[in-house]
Amino acid sequence: MADLHLEIVTIEGKVFDDHVNMVVAPGVEGVMGILPRHAPLLTRLNFGELQIRKSGQEDIFFAIGGGVMEVQPNHVIVLADSAEQAEEIDLARAEAARQRAQERLAQAKSGEIDFSQAESSLRRSVARIKVAQRRRKGGGYGTPGAPDRI
Repeated sequence: MADLHLEIVTIEGKVFDDHVNMVVAPGVEGVMGILPRHAPLLTRLNFGELQIRKSGQEDIFFAIGGGVMEVQPNHVIVLADSAEQAEEIDLARAEAARQRAQERLAQAKSGEIDFSQAESSLRRSVARIKVAQRRRKGGGYGTPGAPDRI
């Protein structure tokens, strides 16, 4: 079977570089699956889960904090604002961040702080929690890449 060369890069450096069978990414227009020989495209990414499928291995999950993805027929580059693999996420810290983000969002509705920044913080923390919980539950999806809405 053909494969894709996937690179995930953040401002800190390259966080993933390997050959994979499929990438499921949270695009701003919706979740998209990328297989080998995909038509070229450039798209923005939303906060959410990026799922990587490799033959004979469990799926790998990253919490992505937005960015862009360039797809070529056999090469995918994800330039992410942030990317954390499920094993790197401290669930307790992510839950605390979600609580803080919800409090800031409530304050933002009253005009005390920037609403879009508070909403972004909430989306980021929800994505991190979801990815961390998926690792603890065994990692399966009913629908690959299906996002939860907040």
